[in-house]
Amino acid sequence: MKFRPCIDIHNGAVKQIVGGTLSDQRGEASTNYISEKDAAWYAGKYRKDGLYGGHVILLNPPSSISYAETKRQALEALREFPGGLQVGGGITAENAEEYLDAGASHVIVTSWVFREGKILWGRLEELKAVVGKGRIVLDVSCRKKDGKYLVVTDRWQKFTETEVNGELLQSLSGYCDEFLVHGVDVEGKASGVDEELVRILGMWAEKGKMPVTYAGGISSEEDLQILMGAGRNKIDFTVGSALDLFGGSLSYKNLVEKYGR
Repeated sequence: MKFRPCIDIHNGAVKQIVGGTLSDQRGEASTNYISEKDAAWYAGKYRKDGLYGGHVILLNPPSSISYAETKRQALEALREFPGGLQVGGGITAENAEEYLDAGASHVIVTSWVFREGKILWGRLEELKAVVGKGRIVLDVSCRKKDGKYLVVTDRWQKFTETEVNGELLQSLSGYCDEFLVHGVDVEGKASGVDEELVRILGMWAEKGKMPVTYAGGISSEEDLQILMGAGRNKIDFTVGSALDLFGGSLSYKNLVEKYGR
């Protein structure tokens, strides 16, 4: 179980937001924290601390008036820590190589491979052909609906028909190197992990197939112990709003020392 840092960029600034509150139309979101430091500063800190495999997420859609500045910040972060960070948000087969050339180790993809509630297997094949399976992270972030965890897309606003379970992860594993899963119902709320979701992920990850990173609700060392147990010590994690780097109380230094490598 390893700590994966994050850099979330919205309207050209590093932020921590409440999951599921993003608006494509207005560019708004319920915000927990806005940093005075830019994305490259965080990337440099993670590089100095040897934290590989963190996530740079562009939270504005390409149609947003703030997208150009958000993208600029993301590219500068990747250049600051070449090979150390993954990048997601609006990734397609057409633009993936731009981010990899800028220094991303992997591209993170969700919305582009899910349309009208279904998986577009042709797009997965296309992306795999362009960048290779070993440089793809599939984001199957989800929300609970009718007792099932369903993948959500488009800034976590749209439900798909795809249920997150071991069968899904197995079927997608031929197209990626890792999985990233936000528990969107608890994301940004520092209200504790989604233990049921973590158990689903842990049962699959225990088989040693490939790395899985969980995000959502982690706010204390107690939460990390729950994550370790429910995830069978196989799930990596990221911490956002609760981290002291982003105005919270959970010590970044302690996480680096205990879970950084």
